[in-house]
Amino acid sequence: MADIILGIESSCDDTSAAVIRDGVLMSNVIASQDVHRAYGGVVPELASRAHELNIVPVVSEALSRAGVKPSELTAIAFTRGPGLLGSLLVGTSFAKAAALSLGIPCVMVNHLQGHLLASFIKEQGVDSPQPEFPYLCLLVSGGNSQIVRVDSPLEFTILGQTIDDAVGEAFDKCSKMLGLGYPGGPVIDRLAAGGDPSRFKFAKPSVPGLDYSFSGVKTSLLYFVRDRLAEDPAFLENNKEDLCASFQKTLIDILMGKLVKAASQTGIKDIAIGGGVSANSALRARVTAEGVKRGWRTFLPARKFTTDNAAMIAVAGWYRYLAGERTPLDIAPVSRVAGR
Repeated sequence: MADIILGIESSCDDTSAAVIRDGVLMSNVIASQDVHRAYGGVVPELASRAHELNIVPVVSEALSRAGVKPSELTAIAFTRGPGLLGSLLVGTSFAKAAALSLGIPCVMVNHLQGHLLASFIKEQGVDSPQPEFPYLCLLVSGGNSQIVRVDSPLEFTILGQTIDDAVGEAFDKCSKMLGLGYPGGPVIDRLAAGGDPSRFKFAKPSVPGLDYSFSGVKTSLLYFVRDRLAEDPAFLENNKEDLCASFQKTLIDILMGKLVKAASQTGIKDIAIGGGVSANSALRARVTAEGVKRGWRTFLPARKFTTDNAAMIAVAGWYRYLAGERTPLDIAPVSRVAGR
């Protein structure tokens, strides 16, 4: 009998539901929230209220597209954390209530580990090569920047991580400084394509080991722009493409320097990326180029699976279900999780 898993993701401002059958994706539905754009960032209270409105129609649409009845589900996987507590509460409560009413188990998933397994999302009729264990994953998003050794679908070791800000936050803060809007990553990526990445230089931190730091890079940009504007009020408007390209290159140089170091230290040749920033075109090109240069096998998830989505939660939950994991119905969501 086939295992049919419903995945639910609600960690931030995207309400998503997906259905997989024996590991193959049948549907993946995402409802985004544009209301936050006006505030320059996600407003937690507005996000949780939007999840309440979206969760039922999103799940219904995911089941409909998959051609699956609720009674056919084997289990429900949901994001327990990390994320915004109010948003997580909506998804967690729905998952537990649905599981109870259907008499099936639910399985909690660490949102970050969902990103780590994004390369294992299989679509019907799509050739999607998967990394072999162990592999390294560069996990980069608005809230996290990590290099993780993945030894199995259930075993992960963080080799390095940011000691202050995440790279996605650096992209967003850069966009805000330059008056480009929110979310900043896609805007900077688009403008950088028309700029000169070697035009301006920004400070790079000296952090031992495999850890990252991005707060100093943001400060470097802030002071640089301030000083140039004092000399030329039109500096931003006349140089925004080059600024975006140069700042983006600095961030990617920092990310790739530690990733190359991690691959050298571990001897691992299968390299994956995941998280929202893994949609960045310059980062994807750089990882691919480094792979050719260093003999890596590189794995870049489809862009639709880089942002928060339930497909990755369903896949991660499926592996945990197969391993015999079951989540008690009295479990509560958590905004931060150290383990799984």
